[in-house]
Amino acid sequence: MATFQPQFDEVDRQIVALLRADARRSFQDIGKHVHLTAPAVKRRVDRLERDGVIRGYTTVVDQEAFGWGSEAFVFLYCEGRMPASAIRDAVEKEPGVASAHTVAGESSAILHVLARDTKELELTLERIRHNEGVTRTVSQVVLSTLFQR
Repeated sequence: MATFQPQFDEVDRQIVALLRADARRSFQDIGKHVHLTAPAVKRRVDRLERDGVIRGYTTVVDQEAFGWGSEAFVFLYCEGRMPASAIRDAVEKEPGVASAHTVAGESSAILHVLARDTKELELTLERIRHNEGVTRTVSQVVLSTLFQR
């Protein structure tokens, strides 16, 4: 059974790139960059949303200004064949876990964790390790962020 693959062109790619840089950008402003009218841009954005290419919009928070002074990427190791749903259940309730990804390789998952300081990071990791099936974590603490998209 074939899965639906949305069709998009270079103009769609440019529109998505502009929205990734600033999701509050007006259709008129986007149109100036891609040489389309605002209604034409809106139709394309509506189609990209309907087709699931654009899944939503978000707010990017300055982590330090919000009080998150510590950040880490955490390799999560689990017993045996712990399913992805159990890993999700173990970590999604932690407010400091910004994202979680199952991976191929030695670890079972990689977490992106934000915390006020290293003490809060340590407490978050202790709570995560307390979940049944989680055997250990290995953390890489971020020193500086060069860029994010």
